[in-house]
Amino acid sequence: MPMPDDRPDRAFDALLGDPRMALRRPPPHVALADLRRAANAFQAAAPRPPIAAVIDAVVPGPGGPIPVRLYLPAPASSGAILFCHGGGFVFGNLETHDAMCRTLATASGRVVVAVDYRLAPEHPFPAARDDAAAVLAWLRRGEASVDLAPGRVAVVGDSAGGHIALGIALRCRDAGIALDHIGLLYPLLDPACNSASAVAFADGYMLTASFLDYAWAAYRGDGAAGPSFDLTLADLGGLPATTIVTAQFDPLRDEGEALARKMQAADGDIVLQHYAGMIHGFAGLPQMTPVADEAIAFIARRISALGSGSAVWPGSAVKP
Repeated sequence: MPMPDDRPDRAFDALLGDPRMALRRPPPHVALADLRRAANAFQAAAPRPPIAAVIDAVVPGPGGPIPVRLYLPAPASSGAILFCHGGGFVFGNLETHDAMCRTLATASGRVVVAVDYRLAPEHPFPAARDDAAAVLAWLRRGEASVDLAPGRVAVVGDSAGGHIALGIALRCRDAGIALDHIGLLYPLLDPACNSASAVAFADGYMLTASFLDYAWAAYRGDGAAGPSFDLTLADLGGLPATTIVTAQFDPLRDEGEALARKMQAADGDIVLQHYAGMIHGFAGLPQMTPVADEAIAFIARRISALGSGSAVWPGSAVKP
């Protein structure tokens, strides 16, 4: 259905008009614990589609055990997707993105491994990235309870998870570790937060300028800087095929589009998919718009086109 160019899809009217939205007033206006409770509950409310199996596990990490969740479609290829959730580096967990991971696994035919990484401000940069790297190493060592091909791993992340996923891909490139795809849903990349879309949609469009300022400050900690932290400064040469999803009414829209242009200039295999009428976080709102699952399926198709194989998992390790 056609949508006007000057306003978000009407499916989001009630959401955008709700003064209780957790991301409108970040700390110190609200307690961090209250923000986490409200934001996590809202995101975890998305309907969860059925999937063949879900396995919870714990991976040794640099800061202690890392909870992970494996989503196994049927049939499943031997490839995997390492998934890094969004939440401005300060909230989110395995429950908030459960629906998204189920959809991604089913649409791609790959096992999705979601990472419950440490959160800022208690654990600033690079704690989240280090946790995701530890889970990737665990997968590559073959220690998961599924039979996967170490060389057939993609990384996917939404919002702040996109920053983590891209950071992992850059780290892997520098270490000579092969990944076969990067999928980024409206990635959070630029600590300056001064793009045209960041200014135009600073308030009233789900993600606010005040929350972005808080999130970056929390993640920066004692002063992280440079291209490892500010990925707008990173060298993007030599990365695997990448898919970037952006939303029209998203403060982060221009960051994703700028990344696509920079990757293209570095001779990367890059596809940018823009969704008109959408707001930040729309891919986690399938109860409001069918475009949510369409965006996830778009990335999944790009990943599944890379090849196929068979994954095997022991039935005794599966929980319904």
